[in-house]
Amino acid sequence: MSREVVSALRKRGVADVDDSSLTRALYSSDASLYRVVPQVVVRPRDVDEVLAVVDAAAETGVPLTSRGAGTSIAGNAVGTGIVLDFSKHLNGVHDVDVDARTAVVDPGVVHAALQRVVTPLGLRFGPDPSTHTRCTIGGMIGNNACGSRALGYGRTADNVAALDVVTMAGERLSLGTGPVESATLDDLQRVVGSGLETVRTELGRFGRQVSGYSLEHLLPEHGFDVSTFMAGTEGTLVTMTRATVRLVQDPLHRQLLVLGYPSMFEAADDVPALLPLGPTACEGLDSRIVDVVRAAGKAVPPLPSGQGWLFLEIAGDDADDVAERVMKARAATSAVDARLVESAAEQAVLWRIREEGAGLATRTLPGKALSGWEDAAVPPERLGTYLRKFDGLLRQYGLDGVPYGHFGDGCVHVRIDFPLDEPDGHGVFRRFLFDAADLVAGHGGSLSGEHGDGRARSELLPRMYSPEAIALFAQVKRVFDPRNLLNPGVLVDPAPVDADLRGPESSVGRLERRGGLRLLHDGGDLGRAVHRCTGVGKCLAANQTSGGVMCPSYQATRNEKDSTRGRARVLQEMVAGGGAGPWTADGDGRLVTGGFAAPEVHEALDLCLSCKGCLGDCPTGVDMATYKSEVLHQTYQGRRRPRSHYVLGRLPFWARLVSPVARLVNLSLRVWGLQHVARWVAGVDQRRSLPTFATRRFWRLSTTVLEPVDRTGPRVLLWADSFTEYFSTASGVAAVKVLEDAGYQVETLERPQCCGLTWITTGQLDAARELVAKAVAQLHPYVAAGVPVVGLEPSCLSVLRSDAVELVDDPRAAEVATGVFTLAELLARTDGWTPPDLSGTEVVVQPHCHQASVMGFEADLAVLERGGATVTRLGGCCGLAGNFGVEKGHYEVSVAVAETQLLPAVRAAGPDAVILADGFSCRTQLDDLAHVQAVHLAQLLAHPPVVE
Repeated sequence: MSREVVSALRKRGVADVDDSSLTRALYSSDASLYRVVPQVVVRPRDVDEVLAVVDAAAETGVPLTSRGAGTSIAGNAVGTGIVLDFSKHLNGVHDVDVDARTAVVDPGVVHAALQRVVTPLGLRFGPDPSTHTRCTIGGMIGNNACGSRALGYGRTADNVAALDVVTMAGERLSLGTGPVESATLDDLQRVVGSGLETVRTELGRFGRQVSGYSLEHLLPEHGFDVSTFMAGTEGTLVTMTRATVRLVQDPLHRQLLVLGYPSMFEAADDVPALLPLGPTACEGLDSRIVDVVRAAGKAVPPLPSGQGWLFLEIAGDDADDVAERVMKARAATSAVDARLVESAAEQAVLWRIREEGAGLATRTLPGKALSGWEDAAVPPERLGTYLRKFDGLLRQYGLDGVPYGHFGDGCVHVRIDFPLDEPDGHGVFRRFLFDAADLVAGHGGSLSGEHGDGRARSELLPRMYSPEAIALFAQVKRVFDPRNLLNPGVLVDPAPVDADLRGPESSVGRLERRGGLRLLHDGGDLGRAVHRCTGVGKCLAANQTSGGVMCPSYQATRNEKDSTRGRARVLQEMVAGGGAGPWTADGDGRLVTGGFAAPEVHEALDLCLSCKGCLGDCPTGVDMATYKSEVLHQTYQGRRRPRSHYVLGRLPFWARLVSPVARLVNLSLRVWGLQHVARWVAGVDQRRSLPTFATRRFWRLSTTVLEPVDRTGPRVLLWADSFTEYFSTASGVAAVKVLEDAGYQVETLERPQCCGLTWITTGQLDAARELVAKAVAQLHPYVAAGVPVVGLEPSCLSVLRSDAVELVDDPRAAEVATGVFTLAELLARTDGWTPPDLSGTEVVVQPHCHQASVMGFEADLAVLERGGATVTRLGGCCGLAGNFGVEKGHYEVSVAVAETQLLPAVRAAGPDAVILADGFSCRTQLDDLAHVQAVHLAQLLAHPPVVE
């Protein structure tokens, strides 16, 4: 059937059609617990192609599932036939009418992209789901998404003005633009007319009743509003081609009051007293979610005492009125503590933590916390009682959960430690869901409050609705889709809630690993490591304004396979799949069956820059750089490697070898013919420059500038990584001056031990383990003696801070990790040190990826700001990323990554701006692509520019 439908699609001129095993694996899951393999994925380029896809599906009888960002937690965005991905091409904003306050958009436009267009006009699209940085408007309409500010702006359904859709019969309908002559709509009206009593008594009872079809919008008294009705139908009735959405004005003033409670129960009890004050948001947050953020070493603004919080946002155009309502709110609550958060920066951090709750919550319990029952809603006045009984139900099943969500709407999100990998785990899951459905229905609630029913809840609808309502849903489905081709298994004739659950996460007994990394955070289990990814899709978000790094390759290509999530999906398939050779055990019919050597795995990982952006940015803690190293290690162990691994992957070895004759080597590499051969041998793209070796090693230079060893002051070891030692010695010399000026007695090593970075990134882990062990042994005596160790190359320092403990089972590695610092970190804790005057100095800086993700850039930023510099901090990655950007086959993507943020910012900077880049690869990229000589922080502090 796959070949037949592909042929039908191509015959109709549809261009982007992909039935490869790689792409089918990428689209087999969304952010839910379900795995459903499609036959083919189509990324339509225009409306005509959408119509052609619908026609091909109808002709071949192949199911059709529409997909936006693939962030569905209910399993609404997976299907067995054609998956129609609108996000790649159909993602535009076509018209904004400021007077009418409407925007015409494609289904695949990202919520945040629409906001960027309308915000300068003083407008916004009201609903704002936690995934607003990557979710699409089409997906929001499909699920009737709401978000944190539904109290102020309503649901997506309340903000839909008109829809252009097509039925499976090929009938195109423009809904919401006036009367439409359509036999289909006439049939729909007759169905609703036959069940008016049922619709009026069972549907539309409270704001977050999203489950089922929202037939109340079709009542005569509501004007038979089909466009609003279509929101929440989850792609089961029609396929959307365009939408007109309503826009609103943002209020001039906002205040955030955080209220602290002994538990989430008491927080829920207070909600009814707060709603009369007209908040735009009233969000609940469990303290365990915040604990995850703190444990990761990230700063959290001060919060009131308590184990549960309400985030109460009150907004309006009258500042006095807003302030008065805030005071009334504080007086109306039983909170044990409260804090008015006035800093916009602190508010942003707190809202970001709330937005990332779905990912963070997975890491709050001893076992992995999962979705599955995460979206129930009850009338707000019943929320406290419901939560207590829900907690009792969890305990009855021996489960635990972390609740949070839209408490002002009565909507509770929760992640639960379902034992899916245990015997009878699926049975426990199924029985719990049915009991939970009965509980929420008994409180007058809805199975779904915004995520839709999908595969997770559709079978449960009879626990909430009468047989008459269920029959009406089926009749509506038959009006639009009598052959059940649109998103089958959802809402009508549903799949069982425990069907198509993803397989076991553990790789134990499935995947043989020899050597490699310890994977300490996942018990040494690669399967559990790659299953950290739950599909929430933060890696798809544009990071131009967030300062994040993840995921640079996706930012450049916009291909799912180049996202952190896409790679995780393929690795999950690999872990569960079978294959020949020594790498895998018995398979279970998965798409990726070649083990570590599978071509799908290497294609997915090829454009991973090993930037570690996901380690710092992914709320579930994915570390794709580590997984890539492990895959390369297992694949090539005892086998021939790519040429670049032998040269670039062992660059410090070659640098040390040629150091005595560096001048001669440099001269030789200037000869064009030799350059060409050298690049070919090293696997380097011919458009790349070759590095220049230092003619005098840093250690030899340092001996000429160091103060006498008998000078007073605390000791510090300046550890020269291989790049500082053999290539970029100027930063090392500058660091000596800065540290000595700060009062330190600086020491260096005659033979500094390489950390093994390049071996790690190319998966040569046996050699890397030896190198790291030697580095730890060399540095530990200094750390044990209380002598701080300063590193200058962020990527090498990150090896000592995070990778070393993954490679060597030596307690000294953990001790060394706590005793090594960036230059700024040490200076920030140095009593009496003040930075040079940088007033009037414009600094453009893109923190090295490894520094941003592992060490953090806060200390550097503080040093620059203390000096008075004007700092433009960029997110993203430079695109070179060690060996990645110079390797043959990566040049175009490397340049595209640089063009996402770095190069435009450099071109826009003033002529006297300082371009700051601590990483050797970052400076190399800037030199290659922009002919800019960037400097290390040490150089800026040692030789501050003179501003006239």
